[in-house]
Amino acid sequence: MGHLYGKMFASSQLVHEAAQYARLEPFLARWGSVPLYRDALRGGDFSQLPIMGKRELREDFPANFLPPGQNLEALVDSRAVELEHSSGTSEDRTAVLFGRGWWDEQEARILQLHPLARHVLTEYPEARRVTIVPPVCNGLVCFSNFNARAERIAGRTLFVNQARIPFLLSEAELARMAAETADWAPQFLDLDPVQGAWFALYCERQGLRFPSIQFILCSYEFVSVVHRRILERVFGVPVLNLYGSTETGHLLMENQQGEMKPCPEAVFYEVCAPDEQGIGDMVVTTLTNELMPLLRYRVGDLVEFCEGPDSGSYIVHGRARDALCRRDGRRVTTWQVDQCFAGIAGLMHYQLRQTPDGSLGLQWIADATGPAPVDLIRLRSRLEELMEAGAPIAMEQVTMLPPTPSGKFRLTCRA
Repeated sequence: MGHLYGKMFASSQLVHEAAQYARLEPFLARWGSVPLYRDALRGGDFSQLPIMGKRELREDFPANFLPPGQNLEALVDSRAVELEHSSGTSEDRTAVLFGRGWWDEQEARILQLHPLARHVLTEYPEARRVTIVPPVCNGLVCFSNFNARAERIAGRTLFVNQARIPFLLSEAELARMAAETADWAPQFLDLDPVQGAWFALYCERQGLRFPSIQFILCSYEFVSVVHRRILERVFGVPVLNLYGSTETGHLLMENQQGEMKPCPEAVFYEVCAPDEQGIGDMVVTTLTNELMPLLRYRVGDLVEFCEGPDSGSYIVHGRARDALCRRDGRRVTTWQVDQCFAGIAGLMHYQLRQTPDGSLGLQWIADATGPAPVDLIRLRSRLEELMEAGAPIAMEQVTMLPPTPSGKFRLTCRA
């Protein structure tokens, strides 16, 4: 049955993608002038382009994107472009080039996909935000080295976090973050889910609320049901999942039904090499970044396409490299593992690690007093059933789980 479903999904997805190829034709002439794509597009067949990754972006940058005679330093000095860098979650940091204002424009476009975000941003055209993310997530707009508040303001955004590992923040530092948030009076928070959940627990202990906040954006990494539960409980507003990357811009936005909706006017989406479950690699082509268009770019995440109205929707399954393996050889994704935590209270964060011999160990950080023993038994049973575990999963409460060098966390990983 699984093999048959995989064939049915592949056929459905191919039909969906083929129907979209025609809208790429107006872009082919311009893309054909980009040095990186010139030879591959000589025949004019987009579907025959090879899939690329960060290595192709880094090789010979910026000459692989800029036409002869253009100088990157001169463009940056003219303030016509912005040069940023990816966080380096899965590979070395990668330079990204786009026109000034492009990032804000594409973010504003995709936020329109959620009616609450659309309403708030219409009511507050100059909406303020507080951002709590790892300081190393972006070389241009994240702040560390204990800068003064005035140096952590970019337009209508205040960056309050200056620590890579939230679990090491002192009470005094958390108090500073809360005081700055209250003073800034933002309409929404823009959070890394782990950083945000840790901050939320401090606010809960202190009885702090921020009446100006209308919603929370969670991006930067996978949003667990564990983190979402804490954020919704403490702040009392909807948590909206926003998915993308520094290289591509924002790609998917959660709607009121909890579906991750695409933005087809800005991105062409493909699901490549789907498995028997219909889960494959997210591959995108960006349509609005004229300085550095990415064609058939592998983001590094696993996704699942779901048919439906308005271009369907996607389930984001997490990083491909973080997928685990069952005893029968079937891939198990971060999203599938995370579903086991639904309805399990008392957890703030976790990591499920698989060793080369297939054994599994779960480490978790408590939310307040921690989970009830019956909930831990239920959680272990779910995980062992999902993984077809041949031995009981070792479970351990810890006070800290370290992030990757980029400042992001891995809910699932192989040792």
